[in-house]
Amino acid sequence: MSADPLLQPYTLKHLTLKNRVMSTAHEPAYSEDGLPKDRYRLYHREKARGGLALTMTAGSAIVSPDSPAAFGNLHAYRDEIVPWLRSLADDCHAEGCAVMIQVTHLGRRTGWNKADWLPVLAPSGVREPAHRAFPKAAEEWDIDRIVADYASAAQRMQAAGLDGMEFEAYGHLMDQFWSPATNRRDDQYGGSLDNRLRFTWRVIDAVRAAVGPDFIVGIRMVADEDWDQGLSRQEGVEIARRIAASGQFDFINLIRGHIDTDAALTRLIPIAGMASSPHLDFAGEVRAETRVPVFHASRIADVATARHAIATGKLDMVGMTRAHIADPHIVAKTARGEEHRIRPCVGATYCLDRIYEGGEALCIHNAATGREGAIPHVIPRSPAPGKRVVVVGAGPAGLEAARVAAERGHHVAVLEAAPRAGGQVLLLCRNARRRDMVGIVDWRVAELERLGVAMRFNVTAEAEDVLALEPDVVIVATGGMPQCPPLAEGADLVTSSWDILAGTDSPGANVLVYDDSGGHQGMSAAEVAARAGAAVELLSPERFFAPEMGGLNHAPYMGAFHELGVRVTINTRLRSVRRDGNQLVATLSSDFAPHWSDERRVDQVVVEHGTAPLDDLYVALKPRSRNGGEIDYRALLAGAAPFPIRNAEAAFTLYRIGDAVASRNIHAAIYDAVRYGLTW
Repeated sequence: MSADPLLQPYTLKHLTLKNRVMSTAHEPAYSEDGLPKDRYRLYHREKARGGLALTMTAGSAIVSPDSPAAFGNLHAYRDEIVPWLRSLADDCHAEGCAVMIQVTHLGRRTGWNKADWLPVLAPSGVREPAHRAFPKAAEEWDIDRIVADYASAAQRMQAAGLDGMEFEAYGHLMDQFWSPATNRRDDQYGGSLDNRLRFTWRVIDAVRAAVGPDFIVGIRMVADEDWDQGLSRQEGVEIARRIAASGQFDFINLIRGHIDTDAALTRLIPIAGMASSPHLDFAGEVRAETRVPVFHASRIADVATARHAIATGKLDMVGMTRAHIADPHIVAKTARGEEHRIRPCVGATYCLDRIYEGGEALCIHNAATGREGAIPHVIPRSPAPGKRVVVVGAGPAGLEAARVAAERGHHVAVLEAAPRAGGQVLLLCRNARRRDMVGIVDWRVAELERLGVAMRFNVTAEAEDVLALEPDVVIVATGGMPQCPPLAEGADLVTSSWDILAGTDSPGANVLVYDDSGGHQGMSAAEVAARAGAAVELLSPERFFAPEMGGLNHAPYMGAFHELGVRVTINTRLRSVRRDGNQLVATLSSDFAPHWSDERRVDQVVVEHGTAPLDDLYVALKPRSRNGGEIDYRALLAGAAPFPIRNAEAAFTLYRIGDAVASRNIHAAIYDAVRYGLTW
């Protein structure tokens, strides 16, 4: 048996977990009609195949219909969920992985204008900023029926063959009763800590009566809201002590913080540029005080930190949740001595931002996650290996295309105009907070070295350079270049966001940043300029700025903007720029008031309007290719070869990916590379 602390088994009640690594509850929004059908099942099965000991499904499954899904939540209140969960559990059990589920009533953490339009309720009528609903105060009959709903939901989970369940008590109804910030009642459920815990004791009593003493039941709970209005550390730890002493709970899955605003949520779930594992020591302290099994997850992204958490006795089970979205085979690679091959979680938090904005969880640089039915996490060898493949461009798209082709057994050459790989990732890393994103590049470069792929740098490839390599397949991944937004005049006077980030142009004293793209680029340019000492105004034509960015990534930008005095103006367009002496005059306009205009006198106008494809090479090679660059999208979506033959005499197939097609993002570039690469 391995001596690695992470790989040691752990006994929880009657259940033996094969190692100390788990994926904590989160809702990837892969459900269909509130049920965990095939996409949901395959997502969890992949983590089980990757060696995980315990996967905690849902985040959270809702126990009552008046707790409408806010994040694609599973419907634990419906009998139809049982066979779907049983299939998921059977698949994971076949891989030696235990399966549990998190259940909840969301309380105020949802919207009233969803599902059946039932009133949102909470202990008191205190609005949650994140979901904006004004809840009604729960009445006695509400509490009675919700307690009964918890019990019946628990019976369904037991009937599905799950190994256990946990209650969600951070930001949801259960701990909304605990927190002074949300419980202002003056009846038997408010005031003293005994009263504020009354709902919790009623729920666990009802659940134990329904499922018996042997079914594993735990709680994911906040033991310190880190907030002067909320639950203090003293009271939170006391709650943990009482829960441990009750003998009714089998584990505590601990968290610290509150989640009612984007800023607070980001402190609880840190992103790139923020501290790793910020609440680990706190979890260890609570474990020492309660002597109850403790689980915990909060940006524990690497094996070394996870190993430390177990080896030092801070945790009994360590959650590596976002890390497993990036690479579901962390445990298997660790067991094989291949930690260096783990695809890193870079903290982009594209996954969670998509969930909170109403999409499904997707990893910024693993296109297989959530698409397990169509894209394998381990790239299979091609049925016809040995093709000569030329990839032009070594940004994320080109590197991924080269990796997939090499894994398929093809002979790959990569040509890159720059002196190193990375493309636009190197540019975004110029914002110091986002330097961890270089892991997207570094991991692929290391994989290509392992696969023996030749990369040639400082090569501005022309058509003849490519043809001299006698390719069977040419993949154009040349990316794009910054483009100027439509201006009536003055396009020659503006500076691109790229120039600011790369340091090609230094920020002026007074800078207007016009963001007509809505992603990280304009926001980063504004932050970098402000940190360089510029007085910055960020201008956006949108009705809210940075619409391509979710709340977790938004929070650090906004914190920096407030600290640095960046002024934000929305609903306003940049119409033109003219020179006036040593300064520039930017003329502004409004979509809403056609005759309105305004001006800004500044030293520099920085613009962000996405990229225009660098497609000269692609255009030059099109007439000489077998398919003329054409793609059969129906075939592509069916997983078949999407390259129609238009010139049978030609020697090679041609296609382009990523920003060489159109301005998009890193995930789109990597998804392009994988799904095309799997078809030949």
